Amino acid sequence: MKHMLAAMAVGLSGLAAMPAAAETCGGTYTVRAGDSLSAIADTHYKNAGMWTAIHSANLDTIGPKPDRIAVGMTLSLACLDGLPVGLAGGVPLSNVQPTAAKIVQIQPGNAAVRKRINLLTGDDFAPFTAKAAHNGGLLTEVVQSAMTEAAPDKGFAIHWVDDWASHLEPLLSNALLDLGFPWYQPDCATTPENFRCQNFHFSDPMFELLILLFRDTARPFAFNLDTDIEGKTLCRPSGYFTFDLDQNGRRWLLDDKITLKQPRTVKDCFDMVLAGEADAVALNEFTGRAAIKEHGLADRITVVPQPLSVAGLHVVVHKSHPEAEDMLAMINDGLRGIRASGNYQNIIEDHMARIWAEF
Repeated sequence: MKHMLAAMAVGLSGLAAMPAAAETCGGTYTVRAGDSLSAIADTHYKNAGMWTAIHSANLDTIGPKPDRIAVGMTLSLACLDGLPVGLAGGVPLSNVQPTAAKIVQIQPGNAAVRKRINLLTGDDFAPFTAKAAHNGGLLTEVVQSAMTEAAPDKGFAIHWVDDWASHLEPLLSNALLDLGFPWYQPDCATTPENFRCQNFHFSDPMFELLILLFRDTARPFAFNLDTDIEGKTLCRPSGYFTFDLDQNGRRWLLDDKITLKQPRTVKDCFDMVLAGEADAVALNEFTGRAAIKEHGLADRITVVPQPLSVAGLHVVVHKSHPEAEDMLAMINDGLRGIRASGNYQNIIEDHMARIWAEF
């Protein structure tokens, strides 16, 4: 008996000495009965409002409507600020600590770059392109990686021109530079006369983002069907795209089904909602959430739990460019390559972790 107890003691002490399994972050989650994206976010991210992070990361699986999840569906949950932990397929927490932010280095131009493939972007479109952001922003890093993957014989260079109004015309229309990013693609089936539709080719989407409605917490309204928005007043700053308000048969603007207010700034839109002059601000998720934080509106503004639309951001090339088709094929090949290698997902998750930490 003493020998047996001794053996058990040795065995237990051996187990105690074994290193604990490394805690992991991120991974996959299988939808269960009664789940919703907000409930999954509340459980795994400790924040029900992060349902959009799950939705946007799984658009190919879920589709544009977040309530279309089904029992047995497998969702990918990115590691954001150290959560979620313990899911299958996660990576050790020690491997997902963000590296120090690297500010993009803008190299002075010279005549030698004329022989390269020259790409055009601009500042102040965070988190996608911004000189002060990590690696120039999420999509600057995606484009850099895709072009490196494509490895054009000529080489390539990314140029920053902060006057966005000059990008499509004249810089790209005259082939003064070859490719531009990031640009939304209008619904060309509904509005074929649109300037971008008539003049530009679009790459595969580099990133798809949710366009959300932000309402006054004190004035809730339901949005389940497009008809729920008819008769309402939406606000979106002047200069922002409006094609999603008419696409897929909506024709909200074309047929005067809604009123659209277009003041100068995002802050002006939120002020209009809080003053009762508009029912909701219609913006991409990141611009809207950043404004809420910047202006201290977290207790006064609520995200409507149904995206207004999903918009893709693309690389564009002018149809008159003599190598337009070849360049479009090149950037698409590069995007497919980094998706296949996993590099694309690594870039997205790295930037998403930084973005959500700011919110």
